[in-house]
Formats: sequence, C-alpha cells, structure tokens
Amino acid sequence: MEAETEVAGGISSELSRLARTLQSQQVMDLDSDRLLLEVTETATQLLPKVTHGGVTLVVNRRRRTVESVAATGPIPRAVDRLQDELGEGPCLESIWNLYTVRVSDYAAETRWPAFVAALLTQTPVRSSLSIQLYTNENELGTLNLYSEEANVFTHDVEETALTLAAHAAIGLANARRGDELQSALASRDIIGQAKGILMERFSVPAGAAFTMLTKLSQELNIPLYEVARKLIFEEHPPK
Repeated sequence: MEAETEVAGGISSELSRLARTLQSQQVMDLDSDRLLLEVTETATQLLPKVTHGGVTLVVNRRRRTVESVAATGPIPRAVDRLQDELGEGPCLESIWNLYTVRVSDYAAETRWPAFVAALLTQTPVRSSLSIQLYTNENELGTLNLYSEEANVFTHDVEETALTLAAHAAIGLANARRGDELQSALASRDIIGQAKGILMERFSVPAGAAFTMLTKLSQELNIPLYEVARKLIFEEHPPK
C-alpha cells in the first residue's frame, strides 16, 4: 500500500509539474514540437510499461494525410507511417471520429486487418492508446501511447493519459497564441519599415503611407504583409 501511495504521489507531482510548465509563459519560448515532446516523454516516464509515445497531426484533411511528431523514438514514427500508407488504424480512427481508441491486444484485434498484420510483423507494439489531443477548424491531432506488452492500458492508466492530453491541449493553445503573437509582431515591423520607405520617398505622413500600402494590396490582390516585404526587398536588395 505504501508503494502504491508513493507511485500515486509521484504521478501527481509530475503531472503538476507538467501542468505548470505547459500553462506558464515558458511555452512562449517553446515551439510546438518541443512542447509535445515534453508530453510524450513524460507519459513514457510516468505510465507503467508504456515504452513509446508520439503525436499524429493531420497534414491535409482532404487527402487525409498525417505526419508523426514528438516521437520518443522510431517506433511511433513507424506506426504512423503504416497507418498513413494503409489508410487505417487506431490513430486515424481517433482523429477522424474524435474519440479515444484503446487496443488491449493487437494479437486479438480484428479492426483494421491490414494495419494490424503489418504492425505485428514490423514493430514490437502489442497494445496502444490514442487520445484526441486537440481540435479546431484548422488542426487535428492525437496523443498516441504504445506498449510492447498486451493489456497495459487499464482504466487507471487511461485516466492519467487523458489528464496528460488535457494538459497538452492547454499548453498547445498557449504556444499557438505565442506563435500568432510573434507573427503579428513581425508583420507589424515589416509594414512599419515599408511605411517609412514611402514616407521618405514621397514625403507623406504615416497615415497616407499606410493607405498607399493597403490600396496597392487590394489592386494586386496580395496580402498587405507581402506588399510591404516586396517594397523592402526592392529598396534594400540582398547583396
């Protein structure tokens, strides 16, 4: 009983640490891949007999193609590759149908026959858990955990994994906001430089320079940022 209490305490402590990291301002300094790797590595350290982890992200919805990121090793990438090639498997099931998919024993699994046959011959994976990680209109993904033993993903393990996925979703949302902020700041700087060029060239105030940029953007049917970038390039071409 004492040993179980120590393990539970260790898991709670580690989850709290991860939550603090993913919900803090630190995520602004992490790219999304590194943040996700923090989650998958934590999962393999926390969850008993869970030896591999990764995240599957949708690359193209129309073609239903995916990519493997934040893999703790080659195994998760191999599993994603098989699913992408065969068009079936638990990660894809979780992504497209938006629910958690557990496989207790691949040797007895009857879903996705082509994928299961390839998995059993090409990887040591014998059970898995795929959890919808986050969804919005632009992004879909799953957190995928793997074991080389069957019947590893008990109710308790799944509950902890769901908590990890929830923390990951929060952290990713913060990271995305950080990415968007950095992008917005960069665009503002580029547009500001372009305004300065026009103000100096045509002796016009800032408002008039900005109006010139927006009208040119509309006439050329290209984003304002691109107009500004092209103007700066013409004014200061690389040597």
